[in-house]
Formats: sequence, C-alpha cells, structure tokens
Amino acid sequence: MTPPAANAPPPLADRRVLLVIGGGIAAYKALDLIRRLRERGARVRCVLTEGAQGFVTPLAAAALSGERAHTDLFDRAEEADIGHIRLARDADAVVVAPATANLMARMAGGHAPDLASTVLLATTLPILIAPAMNVRMWLHPATQRNLAALRDDGVAVVGPNSGPMAEAETGPGRMAEPHEIADALAVLLERRAGPRPLAGRHVLVTSGPTHEPVDPVRYLANRSSGKQGHAIAAAAAAAGARVTLVSGPVALPDPPGAVVVRVETAREMLAAVEAALPADVAVFAAAVADWRPAAAGSQKLKKGAEGPPGLALVENPDILASVARRSAGRPPLVVGFAAETTDVLAHARAKIARKGCDLIVANDVSAASGVMGGDRNTVLLIGRDGSVETWPTLDKDEVARRLVERLAAPASGAAP
Repeated sequence: MTPPAANAPPPLADRRVLLVIGGGIAAYKALDLIRRLRERGARVRCVLTEGAQGFVTPLAAAALSGERAHTDLFDRAEEADIGHIRLARDADAVVVAPATANLMARMAGGHAPDLASTVLLATTLPILIAPAMNVRMWLHPATQRNLAALRDDGVAVVGPNSGPMAEAETGPGRMAEPHEIADALAVLLERRAGPRPLAGRHVLVTSGPTHEPVDPVRYLANRSSGKQGHAIAAAAAAAGARVTLVSGPVALPDPPGAVVVRVETAREMLAAVEAALPADVAVFAAAVADWRPAAAGSQKLKKGAEGPPGLALVENPDILASVARRSAGRPPLVVGFAAETTDVLAHARAKIARKGCDLIVANDVSAASGVMGGDRNTVLLIGRDGSVETWPTLDKDEVARRLVERLAAPASGAAP
C-alpha cells in the first residue's frame, strides 16, 4: 500500500468549525482545542456562553482563532443581518466543548435562551459534543436521558473520559482531550463526505485486555491499553463501516461511530463476539488472557502464616481460532494480532497457521519497544500465503488507517 504523500493536506484543511464553549471549568481546554483545530487546517469561529466567560475571555478565544468571538444574542450589529442564523449555517460543523449538563439539557429540550443554544437549535450542520461535568451530574438519570435524546437526534459524542475531577472526585465526566476532540471531528466530517471504502460492511473489532478474577479484589490481566484496537474501530467507522467494538476494561473514550460492547473476561468477550456476528470483517486486536483462575474466590483471599495460596489456572477460550475455524457464519476476512517479545515473524507465521485466520498483524511488545500503552507501533502484516509487509514505526491512528485501507479491497471480495 502506498503511504499518503508527504505534502498531503491536513485532515481538517479549509473546514469551517463553529466552536461553542460552555460554562464549565474544562472551558480552559477549549483554548487548546482552537489551536489543535487550526493546526489541522480548520478555520474556527467561537461562541461563548455567559458561563464560559467566567472561565475564559472572548478576547482569548478571538486571539487564538483569528476571528471575532460571539457572546450576545441581542448584539445590534450582529443581529442586523440575523447573526445567529448566519452563525448556524456558515460552517461545516459545530463543536460544543465543554458540553455542560445545562447546555446538553437545553439542546435535548430545544430551549434557546441565549446565543449558543439558539445557534444550536437553528443549525442543520453536523454537531459534535464533548461532555464535561461532575461525575454525579454525568451519571444522573436526567443527563443520561438527555444524552440518549441527543444521540437519537444524530448528535455525535466524544468522551467523557474518566479520572480526577476539579472537585477532588474521580470518575467519568472529564472532557475529552483537545486532540481527541479534533480527531473525532475529522472522523465525523469524513463520514459525512460520501460513500467510503467499507460502506455497507459490518466490521467487528475486539480491543483492550481482559480481567480474569482471582477474588472480588484481584484479577489477572496484561498491559494492553486498547489504543490500537480503538483506533482500528474509529478508522473503520470513518471508512463507512458499521462497527461493533467489543472492548475489555480500558480508560479510553468510545470511538466515534462505533457501537461499543464492554466486557471484562475472556468468556464474556467470546459471548459478545458471537452475539455480534455475522460480520464482513473481524479484527481481533484484544490482548485476551490465555489463562484464568480455575475457581475465583467469593471472598478476598487473606494473607496467612502458611504462605501464598496456590493458584490453579485453566485455559481461556481461543476467541480468534473459534471464529476463524467456524464452519458456518465465518466472516469472509478474519484478522488476528500477534504480540510477541522475541522471534516476532516466526511466532506470527506459526500463529496464522494454528488459528486459521487470513491475516496476522504482528508487533514487538517487549518493554524496550514502548508499544504496550504507548502511542506508536511497528507492525508486520503476514498473509495466509506467507507474504510479509513491513511497516515503519507509525502513530497507532495511522497504523489503523492503513490497515483499514488494506482491508477494504478484501472486504469487496479480493483475496487478502
């Protein structure tokens, strides 16, 4: 596959973005988001709610965007030519970051008491929201109802992430990072651009680790972050596919456009994979634990004078092999991953023969590589016919994009 040209335009080149900044502490990140969007080639115009102006100033937004920042629904100069309608139409997409609980409620209910909510009610453009609020506000049934209503209305959502909050609490509610929002916007606009190579196809992706319980407190796991699997799901959605992502426990936002099924154990992952079939392409990027405790304790195992308890292990189901060797309902293209620390090519070739898949993506995950949990990856693609493609070290998003491009032709019937 030919890599993109070195002088290829940035992913949001000449896109016009209307950024609505809500009134939450995460508003300070909106200033970095303006920079990230402009780095990707976008032209940015900002609308600040009254609450947002308590955290960032219109002057700062204007200085970073290079455009006047808008704040007032009843600005005489602006409304002389129905400024709120012009704002609602003179862009390619609207981004709401942070999308506070109050702003989401206004959007879901169709309320428009200020410039920001009026623009959001008047626009027919694609909308991407980045929720940000206290964990209890995020988990409140009213917010979840509003979120469901917005999704039903076609609003795209990125985040929120989990982590420490401004109120010294921890949990879901942190606004997605600016680079994640910019990436999600690029995916959203790509999907709106027209037919894509995987349009009409169902792509099933597994991602992340599995957690195998030892007792209610402890579990066996691995260092997989899920970044590569989630990136593949996002790239497949951007290519027009209907994507089902079966994910083990990760600290990542849901990829834009993917239906996410969350699991913990290998057996739960296998059940979710089987429930998601049939699929046109199945990509097994998850780092599934090979073994699990034979019997998980119902109570926490206590440390005693007799020393550590014995831990009997049993083998987990082989999800890749069970799907690749199905006699009925096998996806036309099954892709496995081989995470190795030595003899990467030899182990990957043995794995493709043993598992029965069509393609193996092999990588070196030894400690020195920094792949586990990192943002970059170096992979080999091994075909069932023994062919080998060697890729340079790339960002995991770029690995995902290239892999999806590589898979688009096999999805239409060509041999892998």
